Amino acid sequence: MATLISAFGSSFQYGYNVAAVNSPSVIMKQFYNNTYFGRTGQLIDKFSLTLLWSITVSMFPFGGFVGSILVGPLVNQFGRKGALLFNNVFSVVPAVFMGSSKAAQSYELIIISRLLVGVCAGVSSNVVPMYLGELAPKNLRGALGVVPQLFITIGILVAQLVGLRNALASETGWPFLLALTGIPAVLQLLVLPFFPESPRYLLIQKCDGVAARKALQRLRGWDDVEAEMKEIQQEDEAERAEGFISVWKLFRLRPLRWQLVSIIVLMGGQQLSGVNAIYYYADQIYLDAGVASGDVQYVTAGTGAVNVFMTVVTVFVVELWGRRLLLLLGFSICLVSCGVLTISLALQGQVSGMPYVSITCVIAYVIGHALGPSPIPALYITEIFLQSSRPAAFMVGGSVHWLSNFTVGLIFPFIQIGLGPYSFIIFAIICLLTTIYISLVVPETKGRTFIEINQIFAKKNKVLDVQTGKEMTDLPSATIL
Repeated sequence: MATLISAFGSSFQYGYNVAAVNSPSVIMKQFYNNTYFGRTGQLIDKFSLTLLWSITVSMFPFGGFVGSILVGPLVNQFGRKGALLFNNVFSVVPAVFMGSSKAAQSYELIIISRLLVGVCAGVSSNVVPMYLGELAPKNLRGALGVVPQLFITIGILVAQLVGLRNALASETGWPFLLALTGIPAVLQLLVLPFFPESPRYLLIQKCDGVAARKALQRLRGWDDVEAEMKEIQQEDEAERAEGFISVWKLFRLRPLRWQLVSIIVLMGGQQLSGVNAIYYYADQIYLDAGVASGDVQYVTAGTGAVNVFMTVVTVFVVELWGRRLLLLLGFSICLVSCGVLTISLALQGQVSGMPYVSITCVIAYVIGHALGPSPIPALYITEIFLQSSRPAAFMVGGSVHWLSNFTVGLIFPFIQIGLGPYSFIIFAIICLLTTIYISLVVPETKGRTFIEINQIFAKKNKVLDVQTGKEMTDLPSATIL
């Protein structure tokens, strides 16, 4: 229940706001024009209207970047659950603004609101995996860690469904479409206070062993939680001398070098592998394949349903197959899909049947990304960092995630103009390089405690040699056990 309410109240909003403005974009641009005409008696020129809409869309990933920067201070000050509750301010307020923007004749309210819901998404995309990873038993950590991504995909699908032209993507319905993002936030504000805080936060950072034990007993459903308490206490003792690790300190610590490089590669690979470009290009691919323009919205929603289904599959197989295999399999499928898609797009006007190959590639790419690249990187951040460095690690990973997202959204249209169908070669190369890195560096973390995973990386960082004791001088206490 803690997993469901935290993921629905936070991760769902991330996915919903990714897709919410896509369907009503034409109607909203007309609202921008009408509002400007009402103020000045003139219509907005084409360039200014395009710029205004570009700012509206890009405020969301920019807000996500700002939210990622806020993660560390929020989780350290308010706790994991407290940060999620506080974060709902960045959802309820913009929901009210967007819902009243048409009545107020103000497109500025929409732009400000997109920034605020972006902050909400930036915080939630980092805090929810952290919260769930810390409260989950190790045998369920992978499955629960994928649930936030599942709710992101559900949010995208719901936005696509309520954004159909015969639903809320209408002249009168679009303010309600945008305002719906506040409903999960209100539900979370009402329900989440009744659920436990992260036991690891309570014991390690608040030094409250009694509260930590009670939280574990509620979460597990039995009284004997001494084994887990001992494991958390071992982590506490190992980290006590290290204290708070800032982002700057994280970059300077040799014993955390490969963990840091790994999250940068995984988060960068996740967003730079072309997932947003695939969705951007999908409508045109469907049109070229002969799908009627009025039916493209339904096919796009069908693609969103495939994304949800495959993420559900990942929830059930992540503890069976492991994180590393899913990452390798997912990026490999994306690599092949991008390569074949490049060929099919280049030959689309020359060889019959190629449009259908393109559709197959889009669906295959979505399946591959849902298996590993979408859900696993955030889970990895929780698993490969200990309590003192985890907030800073999520700040770094989240910043890479949102800056990469923003970069692709900004430059892909220009890449598409310059390279045309060969745009996806760039993404294929990124998928290949990420796959090679994972195969060489990233370990399997399934079924291991945080301390055990930390020891694996300590060896990779060449700071732990129990036989000779060499290179122990700059070893932080977090790796000594």
